[in-house]
Amino acid sequence: QLQLVESGGGSVQPGGSLRLSCTASGFTLDNYAIGWFRQAPGKERKWVSCMRRGDGYRYYADSVLGRFTVSRDNARNTVYLQMNDLRTEDTGVYYCAADEVLCDDNMDFWGKGTLVTVSS
Repeated sequence: QLQLVESGGGSVQPGGSLRLSCTASGFTLDNYAIGWFRQAPGKERKWVSCMRRGDGYRYYADSVLGRFTVSRDNARNTVYLQMNDLRTEDTGVYYCAADEVLCDDNMDFWGKGTLVTVSS
């Protein structure tokens, strides 16, 4: 069965850090573009970051640039989203997704999400 599972969400104060994990089963993440998305309460899902297939080039939404970092552990078939200097506006459900070609809103596989709450 092909699936993605996110973990690592939780509650944190502004300025804090969290690391989200996205683990794949049934396929190898190294062969896919990996995207991270988030959906704030009452809002549409938005793209956060992408690790491109092949060269692994990473790019980020302006809102998280310099604060979030994507990395990959091929041995664990897991991609991480390190989130530093968290802000209240980072609150939301975070999803990872994988696609054989590129990152967009219609990627092949999606996880069920993990909730991040940033609040004082």
